[in-house]
Amino acid sequence: MSTRRSVVAAAALATVLGSLTLPGSASAAPASSTRHVQKVGTGSYKVTGTGSGEPASISLEIPKQAGPDANDFSRSGRGPSGAHRSLAPARAAGPAGPAVAGGVIRNGPQLLGGFDGLNHRAQRTANNGNQFTLEPPDQALCVGNGHIVEAVNDAFQVYNADGTGQTGVVDLNTFFGYPPVLDRATGVFGPNLTDPTCLFDPATHRFFLVVLTLEQTPDGDLTGDNHLDIAVAADPTGTWNIYRLDVTDDGTNGTPVHPNCPCIGDYPHIGVDANGFYVTTNEYSFFGTEYNSAQIYAFSKRALARGDADVLVTQLDTPGADRGLNGFTVWPAQSPVTSDYERSAGGTEYFLSSNAAEEATGTQDYVSTSIVTWALTNTRSLDSPAPRLGLSNTRVGVQRYSLPPAANQKAGPAPLRECLNDDPCATFLLGAPDPFKPEALSPLDSNDTRMQQVTYTGGRLYGALDTAVTVGGASKAGIGWYIVRPSLRGTSLRADLTAQGQLGLAGNNLTYPAIGVNAAGRGVMAFTLVGDGYFPSAAYSAFDGRTGAGAIYLAKAGLGPQDGFSGYKAVSGDPPRPRWGDYGATAVDGSNIWMASEYIGQTCTLAQYEATPFGSCGGTRTALANWGTRISQVKP
Repeated sequence: MSTRRSVVAAAALATVLGSLTLPGSASAAPASSTRHVQKVGTGSYKVTGTGSGEPASISLEIPKQAGPDANDFSRSGRGPSGAHRSLAPARAAGPAGPAVAGGVIRNGPQLLGGFDGLNHRAQRTANNGNQFTLEPPDQALCVGNGHIVEAVNDAFQVYNADGTGQTGVVDLNTFFGYPPVLDRATGVFGPNLTDPTCLFDPATHRFFLVVLTLEQTPDGDLTGDNHLDIAVAADPTGTWNIYRLDVTDDGTNGTPVHPNCPCIGDYPHIGVDANGFYVTTNEYSFFGTEYNSAQIYAFSKRALARGDADVLVTQLDTPGADRGLNGFTVWPAQSPVTSDYERSAGGTEYFLSSNAAEEATGTQDYVSTSIVTWALTNTRSLDSPAPRLGLSNTRVGVQRYSLPPAANQKAGPAPLRECLNDDPCATFLLGAPDPFKPEALSPLDSNDTRMQQVTYTGGRLYGALDTAVTVGGASKAGIGWYIVRPSLRGTSLRADLTAQGQLGLAGNNLTYPAIGVNAAGRGVMAFTLVGDGYFPSAAYSAFDGRTGAGAIYLAKAGLGPQDGFSGYKAVSGDPPRPRWGDYGATAVDGSNIWMASEYIGQTCTLAQYEATPFGSCGGTRTALANWGTRISQVKP
């Protein structure tokens, strides 16, 4: 296919082989507690109308915690808000990344096809337009039994393999049975849902979809109450059972009492083993700037799959668990087939995390030479009335990784920027000229150093993270990837590094990786490619279970630059926090692998942007955002 365009000539990558391990953590056992969680109802696809998406008022286009008056808890260090927390500093020049050089693998995996998934306009116009303008999409993807499920901030759709819809687009508030996040007829606000993530479990043949729900007053102010909504279904086009897990950790609803709470269960991600379903979060003070630690929530996946009215959840906290450092983004593993589950030590779920971030270290160095392997043992006990779990970890020495720089974009038509710099257009959009003009095309957020999607197959763990690399003589955003072989002797954990590497492309940036590996040990690593030579594009690398990442290929080239509100001072504040990510996804379907990445699938001129209906560019975007997603199928 024409989309299978190799860009290997300019690629630069390094593969470092070897076996390297560090002694396991000597920290005290983490605190744990078990409580009951009830099924609160059901959810399903419901037909809703489509709104125009036209911005009636900027004050009602963006959630209060994301706009210029938000005191956004961001890399600019402005204080607390809602989801997507990070203590990472502003993107000043940091330490140069390791030099990346080496050969390439010239035979890439076969791109079988792909289609455009949900985009910003589809989510903004869902539920009769009673939605916010949101960045970034936070892309969830899960595949099984002939269904392809995608969820983003804040919409959901199920597809066939050719991209046709098994359902239409439904907003997440409607799907989970909530009132609209904003009823534009009455001005009343409902709950704010964010951070969707999903997986298909090959053992129970169930789909699991999780979101973080932030409660709001009718006026749109966050109350501090927040919970994880967990939806489980055999058929994603049918009825899902919904469970609600309070994560405030201030004693509410049986939660433990943690310092600086009420807290937010930010950045939830999920995994499974033979016995359990696991959700991990990063716990920040909801109204403060403090970070506590990563939390692990363990459920019996059989109880969830049966639709039990009452299930147990065991919560484990990780303050100081990594040799005195806090756990941060402890990402649980998924497995492509049931034979991959670790069944020793009474059943074991593995996790990977990194430890360069301020959340872990308490410093702003953002540099580390180790990652952390975690093992949750005796998961078979999750089916008992009194689960007895053990959590241990060990560090694995790796090549240095560090905070990546922001990702520059290829210049191109950016009509929102051009509108803000044109007084009549800006006045029509904002009600007044932009006081910050001239606005400039923003770089993209390149994440921090947190671990991304983790896979466990063939006795190996696969994970990747964003890092600074030196490529073509310049510091760019690149990817560090790792293959780790964990082992247990009794409940004693060992982890050996079997391969690692760092991937970069001269003059460009690679961001938000997600590795998918099938049961044969063959796979891909999906990411966004953006820089001097490319608009934000959906790209991937061949990935072998023994040697790691190979050549870089395009799944779909971007058509224009990201031109969204979070990159401009007039709408998101000074300095702006240009958003991208916050994660992509892969999903194994037999021997093939599906991948999902954020990219830009449209372009238009200022004249097209100003044409009626204003800001839609012929129905390809909205006035304030133009992100899209690409779903692709690869045969490794």
